[in-house]
Amino acid sequence: MSIREKNAPGRVAVGMSGGVDSTVAALLLKRQGWEVVGITMSIWDGAVALPDTGRSGCFGPGEARDLAAARAAAERIGIAHHTISLAGEYSRDVLDYFRREYRQGRTPNPCVVCNQRLKFGLLLEKARTLGVAFESFATGHYARIRADSPAGPFHLLRGVDAAKDQSYFLNRLTQDQLKGILFPLGELEKAEVQRLAREAGFGDVADKPESQDFIECENYDPLFEAEDHRPGPIEDSQGRVLGEHRGLIHYTVGQRKGLGVASGERLYVKEIRPGTDTVVLSSREELRRDSCRVDSVNWIRGEPPADGLSCEVRLRYRHAGARAVLHADGASWRVRFEEPQYAVAPGQAAVMYDGDEVLGGGWIGEGL
Repeated sequence: MSIREKNAPGRVAVGMSGGVDSTVAALLLKRQGWEVVGITMSIWDGAVALPDTGRSGCFGPGEARDLAAARAAAERIGIAHHTISLAGEYSRDVLDYFRREYRQGRTPNPCVVCNQRLKFGLLLEKARTLGVAFESFATGHYARIRADSPAGPFHLLRGVDAAKDQSYFLNRLTQDQLKGILFPLGELEKAEVQRLAREAGFGDVADKPESQDFIECENYDPLFEAEDHRPGPIEDSQGRVLGEHRGLIHYTVGQRKGLGVASGERLYVKEIRPGTDTVVLSSREELRRDSCRVDSVNWIRGEPPADGLSCEVRLRYRHAGARAVLHADGASWRVRFEEPQYAVAPGQAAVMYDGDEVLGGGWIGEGL
């Protein structure tokens, strides 16, 4: 048991989505004696033309159903609930970032940015501005926090359930944020969370299909302007024109499907060049990288590690992780892999681990 878990319960705000994870997080904290209040951020304002197809996602008209589900769950648990409007902030900090990255030929990670700037930042600031009082903030993320003392430093760890671990998406959190955060599900398996929900009378919530979609749409087209779909050349790595692409925003490094090019071998997106509006394809072998640069690294403990540290680096959420050595490279870091890695996409989050602990994370840079 960590020092944090021994602290006397106080008033905690729980970020509620209407799903089983945040519902059980709120339920467990109430059982532990916390004074719980639910808060849910509202980010949909209809500014993007998305039809309501009945599917669930972070951004879209289905938000109304999710807000209703969050309010209903809070009422059944017996806690107050507040909806916090952040539509303008989400458009500025997440959607604009998402568009900008794709237009620059990079692969964005909106979940990492949303966690950093909204869920663990502006949501709490605005809730307090509106009069919602709380000392701690909790979510249903599958991750853990440990502390060396009540004053820290605080360590961010993987969730016990390896299949649901979400520590990758939390790599931009700081010591100031971690000291006030609780992850009640970090020590639990997903199946146990669902069982707890059913035992508490939330079987309907436990059986709801999960959605991890960024937007409620089959693709990202509605987020972009007509000019973003401007066609351009598809070339091989020798500069030979193979065909025409549908707009740079439809491609990401490592992509194989939907290229629209006939070839005798499997081809993958090797590079995206916004300067010449070109998509470059190659064989999978040509996607191998011995190293990459990582920019704007956030070190969870507040200080960078020693140069030459050996650690595990995850290059995307479902990446198994690769052993690598870190070297300071000016304001950036150079990650040198023990074994070459495929599809190292500029713009994606590279997250460094020491065992279960998240050391920090940054953005994969250009010029691999």
